[in-house]
Amino acid sequence: MAWWKVSSAGRDVNPDLASERQSPSFNVETLTNILDEGAEKTRIKRAVVSVIHKDPVFNREFLYFKTRSERHEGAVRNSLHLKRKMKEMGWDENGPELPYIYRALGGETGFYVHEVFIKTISALGTDEQISKWLPLASNYKIIGSYAQTELGHGTYLRGLETTATYDPGTQEFIMDTPQITATKWWPGNLGKTCTHSVVLAQLYSNGKKHGMHPFIVQVRSLKDHAPLPGISVGDIGPKMSFEHIDNGYLIMRNVRIPRENMLCRYSQVLPDGSYIKSGSDKINYFSMILVRVKMLRDEVLEALMKACTISVRYSAVRRQSELKPGGKESKILDYQTQQQKLLPLVATCYSIDFTSKYVAKFYNDVYDELRKGNFSSLPELHVLTAGIKAFATEICSNGVEVCRKACGGHGYSLYSGIPSLYTKVTASCTYEGENTVLHLQVARFLMKCFTGAQSGTPLPSSTAYLSSPPAGGCQAKTPADFLNPEVYLKVYEYRAYSLVTSAAKKMQNLMQSGSEQYLAWNGTAVELVKTSIAHSHLWTVKIFVSAVNSVSSDPEITAVLKRLCDLYALHGIFTSAGDFLQHGYLSGKQLDMATTAYLGLLAQLRKDAVLLVDAFDYTDEQLLSAIGTYDGNVYHNLLEWAQKNPENKKVNPIFENYLKPYIHGNPSKL
Repeated sequence: MAWWKVSSAGRDVNPDLASERQSPSFNVETLTNILDEGAEKTRIKRAVVSVIHKDPVFNREFLYFKTRSERHEGAVRNSLHLKRKMKEMGWDENGPELPYIYRALGGETGFYVHEVFIKTISALGTDEQISKWLPLASNYKIIGSYAQTELGHGTYLRGLETTATYDPGTQEFIMDTPQITATKWWPGNLGKTCTHSVVLAQLYSNGKKHGMHPFIVQVRSLKDHAPLPGISVGDIGPKMSFEHIDNGYLIMRNVRIPRENMLCRYSQVLPDGSYIKSGSDKINYFSMILVRVKMLRDEVLEALMKACTISVRYSAVRRQSELKPGGKESKILDYQTQQQKLLPLVATCYSIDFTSKYVAKFYNDVYDELRKGNFSSLPELHVLTAGIKAFATEICSNGVEVCRKACGGHGYSLYSGIPSLYTKVTASCTYEGENTVLHLQVARFLMKCFTGAQSGTPLPSSTAYLSSPPAGGCQAKTPADFLNPEVYLKVYEYRAYSLVTSAAKKMQNLMQSGSEQYLAWNGTAVELVKTSIAHSHLWTVKIFVSAVNSVSSDPEITAVLKRLCDLYALHGIFTSAGDFLQHGYLSGKQLDMATTAYLGLLAQLRKDAVLLVDAFDYTDEQLLSAIGTYDGNVYHNLLEWAQKNPENKKVNPIFENYLKPYIHGNPSKL
């Protein structure tokens, strides 16, 4: 049995936590099945988790005490052992077990970016390139990375400075990082592990620049793992998190690669240097889009779900102060302020869960169309994933930090499990597109749609509200009216419409006053970011409302999901009241009504709080938290974990080296 489970072995569930589960208003297992998209997937998930947890190689014992090198070595070991384990268990590379393996391992694998390498080749390579490279990568005959970000450029891909210059005499590309800012910086697997990398570079052929394209570059020897001639590569050092990943740097000095190493499903360079393009320029951004889709569920939502599970369970066990004068100390979950911190975040977990599934389905549909040569939906996919990525990573990373602070002093301890979740998830606000930049990309799309709506151009379904804003003001007359999705959806639509309209008018006024377009854009940038946030927020509410009406016929499940959806929507109104009041659709009196409904939902959902996080279905091994275990024996766990701390079993050199000379050299007068 794993050491973090020993604390609860043979021990009853804490009565304070057991009481939270005594009178459920819905079937927790049914809700878990809905989140997993079916009882069979729940069964597969639990079977995978069980196999992983029983394998001693995957044991995460003392994870919080390991060094960077130990974490990295363990992650690589896990990846290689997993390959053997999958073969032993008969799990196919694209089988139903795959999504749950990463979940079970808690992300402690070394080859996540290797999978991006594989997916990039699959998406952007020709059939011949796929047949050559994928068997090698899939069987770990080569280890891949994905080198896009540079010292001087990240999200702005058109500004990348690495070059790939075609030499028709040898039919080779000359890869070069011409100045220090062109150094590839941050790619995972690059620092110590990879042998090859997909490198994003500016293509030059026959004296013309053709923009960013992907190239396969061998980085290290397959014989001794030494860097190849012309290549300087290494680890970039300690980071805020991701200790198990060897993020690296890459410098290339006139490194030659074969013409065939340019991924050329959608564009190619002929032997004479002629350049041929088919499809959209945005196709070379497809790897970023793929990672955004995957990270929503695997990294971002996962962190908030775990943090909510830990903090809600802890809040049902931790007692502090008197709620009733003269009474016993109350559960902190009984305080409205604690409910207001945590319950909207639980609702957010459900919202982002349904949203991530919607985004994944949209991605798969567009990918199928791309393979058929239809690129028409690619811009909308880019905008959807950019907006939801920026919106979700911000609220989820902020939410994990709220959960940590909601656990008081114990939230500071790594034993709580939450600090590690926060430092990891907060990175998601930057990688695969810095959030402000992504919001501005969405805003550009919204401005284009708004202009089109003014001239009667049909709009994509995601922006159809720009053609027909809600007329008049909000019709709510009582707090209960704000529990009607039709009412708050119109409130959200009007907010988004008004912010888009206001930003568009400001830009137009600035240009009419003599500002050039780029200056008008920069002068409106803060408002433009707000348009993207409002648009993305609207979509998460819409998707949640749709899910409530479609995912279950069980009236108890529908009722609790409806309460969560209402809470999520009203929390947005409560916390961004200025946006909703600004243009007059919602009155101050109606905001008071919405607040009354919102606070009422906190009280209603309080009794279901523990059950709602239980439905996320994380084992204690996955949470790796002394204060978030299923049995709720928080204080026993904390003490036993501290007693098992390897540092407490070591000889302390401080006494001999520092304290002893003072103690014995200066006898105490006491």
